[in-house]
Amino acid sequence: MQGETLFISDLHLDSDHPEIQQQFLEFMQQDAKRCDALYILGDLFEVWLGDDDDNPDHQQIISNLKELSSQGTPIYIQHGNRDFLLGQHFAQQAGCTILDDPSVIDLYGEQVLIMHGDLLCSDDADYQAFRQQVRKPEWQAQFLQQSLAQRKQIAEGLRQKSQQETQAKTTEIMDVTQSTVDQYMQQHNVYILIHGHTHRPDIHKWKHNSDDRKRIVLGDWHAQGSVLRWSKDGYQLQTLSREQS
Repeated sequence: MQGETLFISDLHLDSDHPEIQQQFLEFMQQDAKRCDALYILGDLFEVWLGDDDDNPDHQQIISNLKELSSQGTPIYIQHGNRDFLLGQHFAQQAGCTILDDPSVIDLYGEQVLIMHGDLLCSDDADYQAFRQQVRKPEWQAQFLQQSLAQRKQIAEGLRQKSQQETQAKTTEIMDVTQSTVDQYMQQHNVYILIHGHTHRPDIHKWKHNSDDRKRIVLGDWHAQGSVLRWSKDGYQLQTLSREQS
């Protein structure tokens, strides 16, 4: 369909969930092939150890992204909390453009703020401190200097620690902070925000200083796909069911 832009996030692709990878490949061959642009708002991969990552499943995704972009579909991607090491070599190989988080884009005349969403969870002080550390160029350079095997070991340790900490955190802490949402929207002078990360697909509407605002949250792809379809005529947050084998 012409005049339609698609948004997805939080696929968390890895070799342990081939059904998600297969659904994404089908999505690219069908829905994304006909759209004006595809935006991936972070966590395309469950883990990305660097652009020398030799996971064959990842390479298949890169090849398919490149094919899609070569056919004329612009692909834009933001870093997530799982794949923040995606670099320019990946972008070149996949035919994608890496966008800053946050970024403001023009959607058929509407100024819209897009984010992965983890920055909005400002009540989670421990995570925000960790995020600030691993986004520093010095930390990333030191990490990427290590062998791929060493990086895999470090990443697995960090993932286990994250899972343990997540279990101990309240639901409120792991969700967005409304004041932070308002702050980002005010800073970028927008009335619509699209993000992922929280795995809580929904469309929130509220007033701030008498202005109508909207926050559209993309779902993850663990049990089914989640896509936001945006056209000149409006938008739809849609669930893509997965065939059960």
